[in-house]
Amino acid sequence: MIKIISVVGARPNFIKAAPVHKAFQKYPDRINHLICHTGQHFDNNMSKIFFKELELPEPDFYLGIGEGTHAEQTARIMIKFEKTLIAEKPALIIVYGDVNSTLACSLVTAKLGIKIAHVESGLRSFDMEMPEEINRMLTDILANYLFISEISGLKNLKKEGISENKMFFVGNVMIDSLVHYMPKIDNSNILNSLNLDKRNYVLVTFHRPRNVDTKENINNLINFLNNLGTLRKVVFPVHPRTAKNIREFGLAGKFSGNVITTDPIGYMDFLALSKNAELVITDSGGIQEETTFMGVQCLTVRKNTERPVTVSVGTNQLIGINLPEVEKAAKIVLGGNTKKGSVPELWDGHTSERIVEILIKNLRSNTN
Repeated sequence: MIKIISVVGARPNFIKAAPVHKAFQKYPDRINHLICHTGQHFDNNMSKIFFKELELPEPDFYLGIGEGTHAEQTARIMIKFEKTLIAEKPALIIVYGDVNSTLACSLVTAKLGIKIAHVESGLRSFDMEMPEEINRMLTDILANYLFISEISGLKNLKKEGISENKMFFVGNVMIDSLVHYMPKIDNSNILNSLNLDKRNYVLVTFHRPRNVDTKENINNLINFLNNLGTLRKVVFPVHPRTAKNIREFGLAGKFSGNVITTDPIGYMDFLALSKNAELVITDSGGIQEETTFMGVQCLTVRKNTERPVTVSVGTNQLIGINLPEVEKAAKIVLGGNTKKGSVPELWDGHTSERIVEILIKNLRSNTN
């Protein structure tokens, strides 16, 4: 029996780990797949509800890290996860994406001589001001199996001199979850509860520091949303980081009546909102991918994206962080001038199966 531990710490990790866990369940006589939740995302809406909706079992290990600076989180995770590894002695750990948990656990694992698989490898924004860029670059150096979601990742890793023997272009595991849960997404009641009509509202998410960490930026964001609200209803699920800043800057009462602010929304309801929106505006990474798969118009409020296939093939447009430019682009889309897109290669709902087959084949040969 081969013991494998998947490490999750934040909302995007849960979505990626769920289909991998399900794929491992087909091999109960060969694989003992365990889940370690670092607790990087620790509130109910950002963590527990996702485990329930994605049908993930209770974590086998919970490190309870909580909030803190990047250094504090990384250090606490390393100390606690090292104890887990020493006690459990897995053959492999799987890390997902680019959060602090991903890098912290990879560092500890590599130093203990245990193999690492990195799901969503090779993505690059080429922006070293993003902590996520540092996390994913270092993780890719340490990993033994690099599972790649889009062609740009393959090209990036080759340029960085990573051995091609470690690279596996398997597609996007987030899409596996989306495909699997589409019937439940279609049964969501969120549109009725928010009094929304299909294709007649704008869904907006903002959480990146450069967009929400100063009073000026938050004030500009609220004005931008209020302007959008003169054209359509605007749904704004507020990330805990953004909500905290809005409160601290005393700006909570400045939203217009056509801007619907909510707490963070669960996975199924959020995807239902995305699928039925006329337009999604975001600074998130994963939302660019989900909207591309569903053929929904998306404007990304960032200077760069580590997911360029969503722009070159999909329905995403990279606009930058100047909100008047974003507003101008939104008006063009809402005026009917939309971007045609298609689904990228291997985004077919079977990525997790390919990952598991590769790991079982390689780990079995290594233990023979």
